[in-house]
Amino acid sequence: MEGWAAEAHLFSISPPIHQSNTPLPPMSWQRKHLLDIESLSVEEIITVLDTARAFKAVGQRAIKKVPALRGKTVVNLFIEPSTRTRTSFELSEQRLSADVVNFNTEASSLKKGETLKDTARNLEALNIDIIVIRHSASGAPHFLARVLHASVINAGDGAHEHPTQALLDMFTIREKKGRIEGLNVTILGDILYSRVARSDIWALTKLGAKVTLCGPSTLVPRVFEQMGCRVTYDVEEAIRDADIINLLRIQHERQRKSMFPSLNEYSSLFGLNKARLALTKPDALIMHPGPINRGVEIDSQIADCGRSVILEQVTNGLAVRMAALFLVNGGKGPHEVAP
Repeated sequence: MEGWAAEAHLFSISPPIHQSNTPLPPMSWQRKHLLDIESLSVEEIITVLDTARAFKAVGQRAIKKVPALRGKTVVNLFIEPSTRTRTSFELSEQRLSADVVNFNTEASSLKKGETLKDTARNLEALNIDIIVIRHSASGAPHFLARVLHASVINAGDGAHEHPTQALLDMFTIREKKGRIEGLNVTILGDILYSRVARSDIWALTKLGAKVTLCGPSTLVPRVFEQMGCRVTYDVEEAIRDADIINLLRIQHERQRKSMFPSLNEYSSLFGLNKARLALTKPDALIMHPGPINRGVEIDSQIADCGRSVILEQVTNGLAVRMAALFLVNGGKGPHEVAP
């Protein structure tokens, strides 16, 4: 490994930020990178969400491109496979008028033994401005941020964090519910190996939501209670009072061995089906970061029902990633987005 430990963040947990009902003052973005949610302040999270709202309005115009990154070069360095996130970032970059380079891992010198550091620094020598990286090793984006002059955006690192997914989740919740503070949010599924879960937990607790985690005990250890969450293994109890139910798929690619007997048993004990949906609040929203395993964590009809905001999450991801790229490039906030 190159200066980071792949599993370093599996149980790296700090207390949540104390919440206050005092209105937040306007704040300008000052960061060069977007590496995680854990290090962001409440004000910085709100700045990203407000900037994303401005970019979503841009996306509803007849001409959806803006010149915010004209003359800038962005490299999508996806060492780990991705469809939704990579496509979302690429389209976001194009709508900001950036020059976009998609790095092909299979045809790269990484296959010949070149280190991540050397690959990234050779790319930087071509005068790039932003690197968007997805990597299977936790901490890889933080490592690059220390050795590069270019801005770095974390598009998912191992089982550590996936900050733009959490931000688009917060954007969707705030858009649909009008607030995040005081909401009951249940995250159901594979928490242990999920970078989405960690980023969502940080964002939700900082913004004042009440978070419940549920799933098999092998995948939802009580150590997560140190992040300010409640842990339960009773799925009916976990979803009964939830305003938001965020479902996570089983992370087979990160598990060293099976953490439960079978997919059928998982679906029977923890899957969201019609009977369980009937126990929830009538206005509870169903979320999922994708890809969906239909018939495992969620019934197909529920994934497509009117209470599902899964496709809206995808749409909102475009605005959030435009905001992230704009801000790390030197943008200060929503007031600088062209009307």
